[in-house]
Amino acid sequence: MTAPRPRVLIAPVTVTPTKALGLSHLKGLLWVDVMYRATRMLADRDVDYLYSNTTFNGTRQTAGFWEYLDRVHGDLDPSAVTEDEVGLLYTEFQTRGDPPGEAALLPYVRAVEQTGWTHPVSRRLLELWRGHFHRLGMHDPGLTATRRPGLEFEETVERLAKHGLCLDTRDDGGPVYLDATAQGLPLRPATSATGRPNYLGCALRDLLPAAEEYDEIVLLHDRELTEDYVLLQKLVGALGGARAHRVCLDRVPLDGVVRSSRHGVAHAHTVAGLTGALRDQASPEAVRLGVRLYFVAGLGKGGNGQSYREDLLRQTVQRAAGLLAREDPPSAPDVPDAPEFVRGQTGGRAHVDPYRLTSALLRRHRPVPLRAVAAAVYL
Repeated sequence: MTAPRPRVLIAPVTVTPTKALGLSHLKGLLWVDVMYRATRMLADRDVDYLYSNTTFNGTRQTAGFWEYLDRVHGDLDPSAVTEDEVGLLYTEFQTRGDPPGEAALLPYVRAVEQTGWTHPVSRRLLELWRGHFHRLGMHDPGLTATRRPGLEFEETVERLAKHGLCLDTRDDGGPVYLDATAQGLPLRPATSATGRPNYLGCALRDLLPAAEEYDEIVLLHDRELTEDYVLLQKLVGALGGARAHRVCLDRVPLDGVVRSSRHGVAHAHTVAGLTGALRDQASPEAVRLGVRLYFVAGLGKGGNGQSYREDLLRQTVQRAAGLLAREDPPSAPDVPDAPEFVRGQTGGRAHVDPYRLTSALLRRHRPVPLRAVAAAVYL
């Protein structure tokens, strides 16, 4: 009997549509793109990519920004606003110190829950992001799609409670807590005191049903969210048959400093700025391969404090152009075909390791099917 095909779900942290895409966002998106497209090359497994803005649009971070836009900048033309302008407005929202109350947020949360509504400014951003994805050859996981979460929040609470993994104190005026204390983790709130789900509560609405549908779930996140994702990993593992793995990436330092996008991002350090600067340097194919070589293999997961350097990125794009100009080595017993080569970069898991794969392409002393792999994964 043939063994069943492993089912793999790649579930990265979702970038909220409230700011320009920065270099740290790009790094994470490129890692996910390489992992997804490479794992799809392995015909003996099924792979899905979970990325839903709808699930998180009711959080205070996003709905609060929308309320602020309508209250303070109601005359803004969404069809003409730029990413940089939205980023400045988001920084303004974060620094004013007058967050909206629950009553002001309620219409936005209801619209998201009932219809999947997205504010026109965020819809504009998502369309601009689709353009970036297209230019860089990244798979679009449904940036502008409306997707209902897998569970209603009350169903999520019930499922957690059934397994002793939450503490619901809403009747006493408190939040719902996620309870993995038996696994050595502290209680963490999944809602505000008024019962509105936070980012963790929203993420579980999609991840809990997935735990029963997939054999392996890969959670990708930036280091600042490690505590949240350790908890999600424990809960997913406790509730289903899926093996949950985490891939933790450091954000990209700029001049030695890691900055949050909520404090503003210079245009040169946005995806729009990067693609604009590289537009005339090389072919679109060389740019696509080069940015992946730099952000995946060059910067790695992080931890070495290496700051972004445009000169090194440009050198890497030129190197990519040279690599693409070569012919793959002739077929020989010691030259693996593309799927076999990719399969060797899984580390024994069901998904492909982006760093191992991308670094392996740069080997100098062993022949690799670079053009075949690049066509399927990087271009």
